[in-house]
Amino acid sequence: MLVMVTGIFTAFVQQEGGDRLLGVWEPSNGRARVKIEKIGSKYYGKFVWLKEPIDPVTNLPKTDKNNPDPSMKKIPLKGYRMLKDFTYTGNDEWADGTIYDPLNGSTYSCFIKMTNANTLDIRGYIGVSALGRTDNWKRLVVKK
Repeated sequence: MLVMVTGIFTAFVQQEGGDRLLGVWEPSNGRARVKIEKIGSKYYGKFVWLKEPIDPVTNLPKTDKNNPDPSMKKIPLKGYRMLKDFTYTGNDEWADGTIYDPLNGSTYSCFIKMTNANTLDIRGYIGVSALGRTDNWKRLVVKK
């Protein structure tokens, strides 16, 4: 009985801790805002605001023109899911996800570390995390 209660408590704490990630965040470059939400047991982030939402050449909403998949090149960036498949691993860390960079059309392995309630370290990498780059994101809106 004690094992079952402990397991339920641990699952509840992990879920509640993981949901601290929910909200709207701004990457360090200030060019976008990303809303992180939970779908099932995983976490995803999509662009909800762009500093320059209109393509100056076409005068239309910016699209994912650098995507290597030709069928994705006309998809609007606003609303595009750029963080995918993160799972909460405890200790304010989310792993096993990917991050997409629309500036170069590349997708990278990624993990997220919450350094305080309003700051994330987002690390994208190829292969091993030592071969990557960390960006610092700031919370704009707290999910209630």
